[in-house]
Amino acid sequence: SMQKRLNRMLNSSHDHKLLALMDVEGFDPKEVTVTVKDGKVKVLAEHKEEHTTARGKEYNYKNITKEISLPPGVSEDEVTYSL
Repeated sequence: SMQKRLNRMLNSSHDHKLLALMDVEGFDPKEVTVTVKDGKVKVLAEHKEEHTTARGKEYNYKNITKEISLPPGVSEDEVTYSL
């Protein structure tokens, strides 16, 4: 299977600096939320599944959260990410 990774890139004086790498294999891109607030980058990956079986409904839920502090001198609007 193709491995999906969340790359957190920082653009500082024309250099791309990698702040964090996060494995989000098994999550759909639309299930991944990234917010930048109060000098922190928060990543939330959330996956919910519902199956109806002979015994009734079965639910599958998994999530990953990660919080990364921005290095000094890096402003929140400089943060970019790619999936």
